[in-house]
Amino acid sequence: METSEQLTNVGVMFPDDAETFMSQHPESTFTVLDVRQPIEYESEHLPGAKLIPLPELADSLRDLDPGKTIIVYCAVGGRSRMAAQLLANQYFRKVYYLEGGMEAWEGPAAEGPREFHLQFVRGDETVQEVITLSYKMERGLKAFHETVRSKAKDPELIELLAHLIKAEQSHMRRLLDVSLKWDMDPDEIRAFEENVKATVMEGGIDIRRFLAKNESFLQSVAGVVDVAMMVETQALDLYLRMAAASNDASTKEVLFEIAEEEKAHLRALGRVLEEHHSQTTRPGGP
Repeated sequence: METSEQLTNVGVMFPDDAETFMSQHPESTFTVLDVRQPIEYESEHLPGAKLIPLPELADSLRDLDPGKTIIVYCAVGGRSRMAAQLLANQYFRKVYYLEGGMEAWEGPAAEGPREFHLQFVRGDETVQEVITLSYKMERGLKAFHETVRSKAKDPELIELLAHLIKAEQSHMRRLLDVSLKWDMDPDEIRAFEENVKATVMEGGIDIRRFLAKNESFLQSVAGVVDVAMMVETQALDLYLRMAAASNDASTKEVLFEIAEEEKAHLRALGRVLEEHHSQTTRPGGP
């Protein structure tokens, strides 16, 4: 989509460039801005994207930090170009629009309404509350993988799920390390978890419903990795939205730190999927 107007003080990012930028920069240093309508956002959006529909943008500038890099996107690029120019004209100096918009994006994407995170956040959560919630969700994902493994028959799939279970155990230990950094007693978290049945996993996803809905995808290595990447993307989206809603600087810092871990999890899963596809397409492969 083109206009006759030449954009000034606005940069362009192609999807691969944007994905690289977001993977290499701390989440606290940039804003991903979605200027589509809520129904479009609910269907699919970039993890952690802040939704401000284009018609509302001029009245919502105070909700954006002019000191951060802003990456604006829409469906195909038209609305985001105009939004980026509006921001540049209002003294936002590091503004980019995503060429091709959501239609061209091939990286991780999340779904759900913009209010979804509100069931997990009040805005005044303490560091301990956030770490406890994250620990509980990691435990829930571990339980999910254990359930899938108990039904699996393919040896390669069983091996993969064992690897994913160990990864979640590692993530839980990492959260305990974070708790020590903030002078918390990790025994309190362990005691809490021993008395709570995990019904929700990362991303705030209900385990039982998710299993029922995605059972057909959990019969192969590629399907399980795809589902795992979906869950990790939802987790990244949730933690970033919680960080944006938090009023406490320390809590916000911890949420961004946990979000960076989720980005690392996604990259690791991407490597697993790439290696699997490489093996299955190699001459003489399975």
